[in-house]
Amino acid sequence: MAHHKSAKKRILQTAVKTERNRYYRTRIKNITKAVLEAVASANKEAATTAFKIANQQIHSMVSKGFIKKPTASRKIGRLHKMVNAIEAA
Repeated sequence: MAHHKSAKKRILQTAVKTERNRYYRTRIKNITKAVLEAVASANKEAATTAFKIANQQIHSMVSKGFIKKPTASRKIGRLHKMVNAIEAA
């Protein structure tokens, strides 16, 4: 257990950060899953709508500093490629 006031504060800050990070990691997974399910059902409209939401949410996470720009770009690029594959088929 922490003995210094600053150590106790760091423990509390770490707990808050951990909870926030867990929320955003889960959010990214759920957003991605929604797009993948729409792609799997081959529903072009649903996939496009889900992709637009995913694009917006992931870029907002970049602006908040949760994920880096290249990571977001890679995730969005892969999802976009899947959505475009439906349109081509």
